[in-house]
Amino acid sequence: MKLLRVGTAGSERPALLDAEGTLRDLSGIVPDIDGALLADDVALGRIRSAAEAGELPALDATGLRVGPPLARIGKVVCIGLNYHDHARETGAEPPAEPVIFFKAADTVIGPNDTVLVPRGSVKTDWEVELAVVIGRTARYLSSHEEALAHVAGYAVAHDVSEREFQIERGGTWDKGKNCETFNPLGPWLVTADEVPDPQNLALRLWVNGELKQDGTTAEQIFSVAEVVRYVSQFMTLYPGDVINTGTPAGVALGQPEPKPFLRAGDVVELEVEGLGRQRQELKDA
Repeated sequence: MKLLRVGTAGSERPALLDAEGTLRDLSGIVPDIDGALLADDVALGRIRSAAEAGELPALDATGLRVGPPLARIGKVVCIGLNYHDHARETGAEPPAEPVIFFKAADTVIGPNDTVLVPRGSVKTDWEVELAVVIGRTARYLSSHEEALAHVAGYAVAHDVSEREFQIERGGTWDKGKNCETFNPLGPWLVTADEVPDPQNLALRLWVNGELKQDGTTAEQIFSVAEVVRYVSQFMTLYPGDVINTGTPAGVALGQPEPKPFLRAGDVVELEVEGLGRQRQELKDA
């Protein structure tokens, strides 16, 4: 299933995109798309049954904003330097264990919402990523099979980053990762049954129409299953938590000087195979 939330910011309603591309209203069946729903097999079954029976009313998508596909996110866990080609382009040694950092849940916006270039920024960068959405409480998982059984679905994430704040201003990476609007998510949450192999997905990103990133999750240093298993050793993952699993080569940081960092007026488009496409216009904060 392709689950999403539509409407003005803060007032989104749950919806489903059916196999024919028609937007269907779920508000008569479930109150929202969130961790509580993803952990409720009965409620998810009601959605499937209603969709298969053709009982869901159609929504007019004309002019309708698409919001983040998940409400009330608990935490956004991010994995750094998780692609062999990205490590090579930045001159970094591939990590021996996954690099973990966090983004605040309030950085999450809709897939086509405006991204704000922070005040004082000179190195705002792009990163297309595969996001994993947790569907069952996960602690101390022992195998890759167990880890994937705790995944509810997948989505497109844009891990926008400010490299000067992240690398040159001291401390941890958090200053360069938590500026407002720095995590567009969606358009859909695609349930795990529709993604049989998360290690075989193409990721692409364009800036002003020019292809910048063209990668595949096959290049991940640590697979989706290993990331979920590993993270569960250090923290409890709850339904509705999100893991951004890293970005392939092609970011501005890895390009020759002068590096083409983002500015107000730029347009970024990105996609992950089967998970939909995003488009953001950048403006000054």
